[in-house]
Amino acid sequence: MNQTVLEQKKQLVTEITEKFRSAKSVVLVEYRGLTVEKVTELRNKCREAGVEYKVYKNSMMSFAFKELGYEDFNVNLEGPNAIAMSFDDEVAAARVTNDFAKTSNDAVKIKAGIAEGKIMNASEVQELASIPSREILLGQLAGVLQGNIRNLAYMLDQISKKNEEIAS
Repeated sequence: MNQTVLEQKKQLVTEITEKFRSAKSVVLVEYRGLTVEKVTELRNKCREAGVEYKVYKNSMMSFAFKELGYEDFNVNLEGPNAIAMSFDDEVAAARVTNDFAKTSNDAVKIKAGIAEGKIMNASEVQELASIPSREILLGQLAGVLQGNIRNLAYMLDQISKKNEEIAS
């Protein structure tokens, strides 16, 4: 093999490895039968969610996964595959690909994923996708806290009124 080509491939594997290493979650999807229009739609949905969608050669991804200690992940690298990587939100890549897979008439199939250093099968990725986003969870927490504070304020007001009645 030409030395220049070999160096380019090593550089690509290093780039892929660094992306996988810095991603909070990675989802492997098979895109067999996806039209160009649908691929563009999926890329746009990924971009909107802050997810990077890339197509790499399986052999290049295999070297990267092996370097990161995820050799078991490589059994999924057959057929036309793409990778969705989320760098900010652990759930975003799973959510976007899962939502798209539901509407793609089996043209997109979730195969596996990695989150928090754990290899996940397709059903685990789908479970991860069902978790609400960080913003929604924070909103729910704020609502619960606000409700408790409101109840506390109401109770203190009632106690204060009761004490005023007793005092007068």
